[in-house]
Amino acid sequence: MAAQCCCRKAPGAEAAPARPPPEPPPALDVASASSAQLFRLRHLQLGLELRPEARELAGCLVLDLCALRPAPRALVLDTHPALRLHSAAFRRAPTAAAAAAAAADPPCAFAFATPGPGSAPPPPPPLPAFPEEPGTEPSCCPLAFRVDPFTDYGSSLTVTLPPELEAHQPFQVILRYTSTDAPAIWWLDPELTYGSAKPFVFTQGHSVCNRSFFPCFDTPAVKCTYSAVVKAPSGVQVLMSATKSTYVEEEGVYHFHMEHPVPAYLVALVAGDLQPADIGPRSRVWAEPCLLSMATSKLSGVVEQWLSAAERLYGPYMWGRYDIVFLPPSFPIVAMENPCLTFVISSILECDEFLVIDVIHEVAHSWFGNAVTNATWEEMWLSEGLATYAQRRITTETYGAAFTCLETAFRLDALHRQMKLLGEDSPVSKLQVKLEPGVNPSHLMNLFTYEKGYCFVYYLSQLCGDPQRFDDFLRAYVEKYKFTSVVAQDLLDSFLSFFPELKEQSVDCRAEVVMSLSKCYSSLLDSMNAEIRIRWLQIVVRNDYYPDLHRVRRFLESQMSRMYTIPLYEDLCTGALKSFALEVFYQTQGRLHPNLRRTIQQILTQGLGPSAEPGAEQGGTGAEAEGDVDTPALLLGDEAPSSAIALRDVNVSA
Repeated sequence: MAAQCCCRKAPGAEAAPARPPPEPPPALDVASASSAQLFRLRHLQLGLELRPEARELAGCLVLDLCALRPAPRALVLDTHPALRLHSAAFRRAPTAAAAAAAAADPPCAFAFATPGPGSAPPPPPPLPAFPEEPGTEPSCCPLAFRVDPFTDYGSSLTVTLPPELEAHQPFQVILRYTSTDAPAIWWLDPELTYGSAKPFVFTQGHSVCNRSFFPCFDTPAVKCTYSAVVKAPSGVQVLMSATKSTYVEEEGVYHFHMEHPVPAYLVALVAGDLQPADIGPRSRVWAEPCLLSMATSKLSGVVEQWLSAAERLYGPYMWGRYDIVFLPPSFPIVAMENPCLTFVISSILECDEFLVIDVIHEVAHSWFGNAVTNATWEEMWLSEGLATYAQRRITTETYGAAFTCLETAFRLDALHRQMKLLGEDSPVSKLQVKLEPGVNPSHLMNLFTYEKGYCFVYYLSQLCGDPQRFDDFLRAYVEKYKFTSVVAQDLLDSFLSFFPELKEQSVDCRAEVVMSLSKCYSSLLDSMNAEIRIRWLQIVVRNDYYPDLHRVRRFLESQMSRMYTIPLYEDLCTGALKSFALEVFYQTQGRLHPNLRRTIQQILTQGLGPSAEPGAEQGGTGAEAEGDVDTPALLLGDEAPSSAIALRDVNVSA
């Protein structure tokens, strides 16, 4: 097979291949400018050259794509101002014979330019070389592109595509670029390492930094396999988050391949003065020589215990190896769950307990976060909450319940302090956060993501009544959704499918709980102030609890303030009690202020949730009441009792 480089030949006509089964489009991600919903990303290939003296990465990216509709006009990728694009090219899909031949060899080779002497300009980025069928001409052509502002953490790259592109026809886009001062790429001089011997570089892609590492669909909703060829200075060890790695000494390059689909933020690289030591049958640590013995003594044998415990709970470990690399103190976080290669800050070696807890948390991410990933950053708790729950199940299995309870108590105490500091109604304290356009998703990463997410998952485990059965559910959940991205409703639907008795019992549970609460509170209601009474009466209305409706009537007959009447009328009109609301209104309207009367009339006639009167002031207490009632979760839904449990029905408090 001859290796050919891209030329300026226009793509030839190609018969469209058979259509694959349709795939659901990725979830909409406001943190991504990309057109990920219009394409299927099958694989990405990277040719990377590390230039530590210039603090520059030169790269060539090959994207294997399929359009989901005919003749898309452009491909839009996430990028960053630190990344300078040199060229863009299109390559038509290889024929079946060429594709079969390429499958036996690396799909793409990269040619690295030789640096010039002295003050010569830096060499260009790597060039790709593709295996072609004998007798065929290269099938690449240049593409026009432009870069536009998007947010303060990235830009959008628009690449114009050939007009004759057919739906589901495979094609490749080749991008050559250099990246300097990129937020994803951390260059360290030798003085900033422990050994002070060689330069060091690592990447940190979470949440949206890897768009400065390579142009991509930088959203957790999109996953693909990847391969990479990396050239580094002599004597520098290169590692990546990949299932396979080899070093070709005569070429001086490293080859990597990740055989399972991962999101862009989990493509990670580290290079420096690193040496390995085995600590188990499928694990080794990598560290600078002066740290290696300490890292080995702390982790030898125990990582395999943690992996085995996790496998007993949640199924086979699917990533092959579980290696750990210890990074210098400049690493910006404690640890990062890059698949096959967990990044950990070296300073944590000084504390055994934190080392255990944090590494086990990253082990748990192998199932929750890496295998099954949150599709949007607004639902980051799907990864962190589930991983925290799994971490505590693993520590319970390995070190006992007392260890887990003490660690959980410390973390939940910190959560309570944080809630007191920010207030329970703070937007960042919500389980499911609303990500506004332009806001960096990294700002949503806080204690609530972990601990409030854990509380909700723990709540689900308590609903089923048996931790072992809940482990079985999580094992089935991982098996169903592995290597895909999910939303919260996928978790809840799977939960109710696995425990159908909970879905059938939900209506009865509501009635029983409201009845029990009524016995506790109704007799005391007359002695309570209006703020407490309205909160109880909203629970009565939302659950259609008829035995206490007379108390709702009495309250509305005695209260003429919009802050107490509007919330109740809104709740009455969303369910089966609208006729009751009309009856009470006709009896009391003569005592209401004309503005309030018109507002209630609009609610009654239109069935609107919020007040529709222009310029009318909103009642603060009513809005607050919905979030402040500290009651069992199933009472807070605004749907009919027979409906399925939705995420908004659950009020999770630590």
